Amino acid sequence: MNWGPLLLVAGALVVVLPNGRVRLPRLSFVAIVRRIAVTAGRSPRQAVAGGVTVAVVTGLLAGGPAGAVMAGAYAALAGRALIRRARRRREAAERAAALDALAALAADLRAGLPPASSPGSGDRLRRLTGSVWRLAERTGAPAADLVERIEADARAADRAGASAKAQAAGAHATAMLLACLPVAGLGLGAAMGADPLRVLLHTPLGAACGLVAVGLQAGGLLWSERLVGGVTR
Repeated sequence: MNWGPLLLVAGALVVVLPNGRVRLPRLSFVAIVRRIAVTAGRSPRQAVAGGVTVAVVTGLLAGGPAGAVMAGAYAALAGRALIRRARRRREAAERAAALDALAALAADLRAGLPPASSPGSGDRLRRLTGSVWRLAERTGAPAADLVERIEADARAADRAGASAKAQAAGAHATAMLLACLPVAGLGLGAAMGADPLRVLLHTPLGAACGLVAVGLQAGGLLWSERLVGGVTR
């Protein structure tokens, strides 16, 4: 009996289940996927690790070692993209809250009220706000005007960043389309009556070509992501 797949499934459970407690009676693919979905809300990295493990197990059972490597690589890329997307959304929400806090702070200062809020996100905004208090104490400059200027500059920077992201969206979409072309090629081969998956996963030459293709895809996606990130940063 081949114990490799079973050990990988057990490893997935160790990664996904809290406190590493493995419940052998519940060893099933559906149970693992459900646990990953629950864990994703609490620990995205742990969920991605479990998802990659499940993908490796599935690829190993369906396509052998080459399928396991390819499935694991694609799962890792997808998980990384999901984590980055969630982090960008969280950072955008925190920055919006910080700018709203700046606006409320400026309104309180103009009304002569004691500051009731301060930016809770963004090291640069915190540093600038701290500089406002020091400058106001030393020179007597109106703190409300300075806070409003910081808010206006931050919102202008956000608008410029949004414009840059919109302009770079076309390049990112092109990179994703090129990354999906191999799947279209496999579908075209199957439609013509060939068996591209058998060649790709169960022959040495096909496995080598598939692994090289996955490496090139991953490198191209990461490179395009870096280029787009350099423009929008």
